[in-house]
Amino acid sequence: MKRRAFLGNTLAASAGLGLGLGSLTSCSGNDERKITILHTNDVHSHIESFEMDHARYPGMGGVARRASLIQNIREENPNTLLFDAGDIFQGTPYFNYFGGELEFKMMSKLGYDAATIGNHDFDNGIDGLEKQLPHAKFDFIISNYDFSDTVMDGRTRPFKIYETGGIRVGVFGLGIRLKGLVDSALYKETRYLDPVEITQDMTRTLREEQNCDLVIVLSHLGYNYKGSPDRISDMSLAKKTEGVDLIIGGHTHTFLKKPTVVRNLADTNMLVNQVGCWGVQVGRIDYEFNARGKSSEKGTSIIV
Repeated sequence: MKRRAFLGNTLAASAGLGLGLGSLTSCSGNDERKITILHTNDVHSHIESFEMDHARYPGMGGVARRASLIQNIREENPNTLLFDAGDIFQGTPYFNYFGGELEFKMMSKLGYDAATIGNHDFDNGIDGLEKQLPHAKFDFIISNYDFSDTVMDGRTRPFKIYETGGIRVGVFGLGIRLKGLVDSALYKETRYLDPVEITQDMTRTLREEQNCDLVIVLSHLGYNYKGSPDRISDMSLAKKTEGVDLIIGGHTHTFLKKPTVVRNLADTNMLVNQVGCWGVQVGRIDYEFNARGKSSEKGTSIIV
């Protein structure tokens, strides 16, 4: 199936699911609106905190600690969205025993709004991934995997729009090329579509057709690949595209203290962030909007 035909079908399906959430409640006068974006990546089935005598992460991470942090931030700003950039599965005996059920249930309890799909989320095969979806009370957003001929057909969304604090936030997802990285028997007939072309299509849809004020990518492409300039990554994607405000990344387990600012194809700023792995950090990006649009942005990584 050609890229544009695939996108046409999936976008039409998304429209049928009612992703458009009505007209924007615009900011007026000096009214400032603040949106907080929280995010994780590559948690890899780490349900519990690390032991207190752990050499690198003593007492850090864990669902309980993350839940407390997220609750406090939501009380500070109710206009908060929570996302994950993939590789939810694989890394502790919890995954070996429960097959992903516990991870999805815990993320649902924490109130995740959406996640994208990482390569390790296929470790029990595409059938194993699909089997656990009923335990996830949040959306899986992936724009460049064509699942048409698989059991995942219709189980994900190419994008979703969130309206919070009168701001329309459009989110789409990008997965890494699976060929050569994952056994083809695990992902079966899943087709990979070019992330740069998909980003151009998605931003056009979200900006021009859906009138989004903020556009976010949930990416499992990897932060950067030194010595491999032609390999697609979050950094190269940012430079080759426009219309995106924030890339929330994963895959390379890159710990950033704050987002990287990249000049995109239109020579404007785009943020790229990633918070390592194992759930020991949570990324936080705050955006403020006034009557003229986005007025400020500030990001940091919070140790859990």
